[in-house]
Amino acid sequence: MLIGYARTSTLDQEAGLEAQVAELERLGCERIYKEQVSALGRRAALEGALEFSREGDVFVVTKLDRLARSVRDMWTIIETLQAKNVGIRILNLGIDTSTPTGKLMLNILGGVAEFEREMMLERQREGIAKAKADGKYKGRKPTARLRAEEVRALRAAGMSMAKIAAQLGLGKASVVRIVAAGNTASEETPAIS
Repeated sequence: MLIGYARTSTLDQEAGLEAQVAELERLGCERIYKEQVSALGRRAALEGALEFSREGDVFVVTKLDRLARSVRDMWTIIETLQAKNVGIRILNLGIDTSTPTGKLMLNILGGVAEFEREMMLERQREGIAKAKADGKYKGRKPTARLRAEEVRALRAAGMSMAKIAAQLGLGKASVVRIVAAGNTASEETPAIS
């Protein structure tokens, strides 16, 4: 059985996720697992796909970076699949680990991908440092503060801060800061509930 796995890092990449799924469907994957999470966090769909795979199956991804962020992570996943006698196919690289050449290429390309990512992060850090030095770096958009009016309205309606955070998709600490800032203006201390 062909088992597909598709992943994007953020909800903003919906089109990318759909494109991966469409490609996996065209290939004939009978089961496709998809998720929108960072590769650094817990990947429940990947865990489910690995758990579901059985001897003789082939695990398919469109690109190597959709599967793993580091060589160590890649090899952990590959060893898990190899222990179950499951092959791996990476479409954009034409790699199939059912062959010795495919295994070698995967190892080499995994190292190159990790190197490339480290270089990109280094360039990003340098760019941010230069922008800060030039006074052009403002940081990320303050998303929680943009929703301060909603937070205050829900709090005034008697909703707990934990429920406000969950409903608006904000961090609890952000909600507490917004409520505290509003209460400072009215000389009250926020009750954390």
